[in-house]
Amino acid sequence: MESEHRHQCLIYQGSPSQKLPILASIIQSKLDEGYRCLYLNSAPMVAGMGSTLAAMGIDVTSETEKGRLVLSSEPVTSSGGFNIEVMLGQLEDALNQSLKDGYKGLWASGDMTWEFGPEKDFSKLMEYELKLEEVFSRRKELCGVCQYHQDTLPLDVMRQSLLVHPGIVINETLSRINPHYLKSGWPADLNTNQKLDETISALHRAGGIH
Repeated sequence: MESEHRHQCLIYQGSPSQKLPILASIIQSKLDEGYRCLYLNSAPMVAGMGSTLAAMGIDVTSETEKGRLVLSSEPVTSSGGFNIEVMLGQLEDALNQSLKDGYKGLWASGDMTWEFGPEKDFSKLMEYELKLEEVFSRRKELCGVCQYHQDTLPLDVMRQSLLVHPGIVINETLSRINPHYLKSGWPADLNTNQKLDETISALHRAGGIH
């Protein structure tokens, strides 16, 4: 998969299962490159990812036993809600362990709706993504895709997703530079919202994005 940036987002509508082939293809490539791959999502989606990878010829049982592939539906939120520092700390710990185990690095992907838990309090999402981008900038061995499901996320969250990711996943073989990426966060120009909405709509019309 062509990629200009290690921190990317996948924006989509419809059934999440329809996007499993895209992510499975990326996982296959990253496994071939020598990365440990971590996929975080609900139990049904984790099962679906395992089936998709198996259909592609990957020995999921063997890869998980060896630790090259980690498919997890363990909650990342606590009783106190989504904790940014804990989540980022766990990610860096996983990266450090991957390097210690001899991998080139860690590729990780999580569904944002699932990661933030049943409370659906997305007020911390922008702060989390900006701090996550700082980790990506500091740790060159880290790469991944944040999944944004428009059917389950507020419009402002979808807009924010385009401000905090340097790259956008289009389909199994294509990604592109994100023209809306802003390290500083939310812009003051209100006209930006219209531009972001137009981009989101265009992504849904583009190849593989429905």
